Amino acid sequence: MLYPEERQQAIAAMVADRGRLAVTALAEEYGVTTETVRRDLAVLERAGMLRRVHGGAVPAGALTLVEPGLGERHRLRKEQKRAIAAAALALLPGADGSIVLDGGTTTAALAELLPADRRLLAVTSSVPIASRLSMTPGVTLHVLGGRVRGTTQCAVGETTVRALADLRVDVAFVGANGITPGHGLTTPDDAEAAVKRAMVRAGQRVVVLADSSKLGREHLVRYAEIEDVDVLVTDDGAEPGVVAELEKAGVEVVLA
Repeated sequence: MLYPEERQQAIAAMVADRGRLAVTALAEEYGVTTETVRRDLAVLERAGMLRRVHGGAVPAGALTLVEPGLGERHRLRKEQKRAIAAAALALLPGADGSIVLDGGTTTAALAELLPADRRLLAVTSSVPIASRLSMTPGVTLHVLGGRVRGTTQCAVGETTVRALADLRVDVAFVGANGITPGHGLTTPDDAEAAVKRAMVRAGQRVVVLADSSKLGREHLVRYAEIEDVDVLVTDDGAEPGVVAELEKAGVEVVLA
């Protein structure tokens, strides 16, 4: 049996390594009650070693307002994003189907792989994705208007949200800065969140494309509940415990 201080240090190390851990999993790991784990997490949070979230804990830096620019994100986890995009091709609707493509580097990877021999109506708020799709044979492109944020190069604002409110597509492919089973899908910016929320509502089926670094992280604004998601496509680096929680919540998880 570990002393409380030893257990707390071990918990802090596990959270830092795995990105997110649930209270129930920690209680089972160390043979203590969930109340004991919650007290441990409170101690560790006061010490600045982690952040408590609904049902568990995440690393201290996981709840952040910092939003990397598009160029920086393009350089990160390229292989995983391309693998996710390739796996997502199987989730495209058939000929003459319709899709929404959220802005982001993983959805951009999917745009690059769209088959040239399939007729699709594609809707996007992303300037780079629109530019790519304008040259894709078979794609009828619908670009959403609005103010373009320099950080993400996506249209945001009331004009964008209103346009999405009138649309209904077969599949909405959306990205996320953070995904947790308890808190859902989050992003740092409220204007981006409003557009993503409208995209989720516009899709008959909602597919989230996100690499495993996004799992277990929470950001400032929630734009969808886990129950709003039909499929999550991520890479095989996803922490098994988080995947199990997502599947228990009814999300189909595809590991690329």
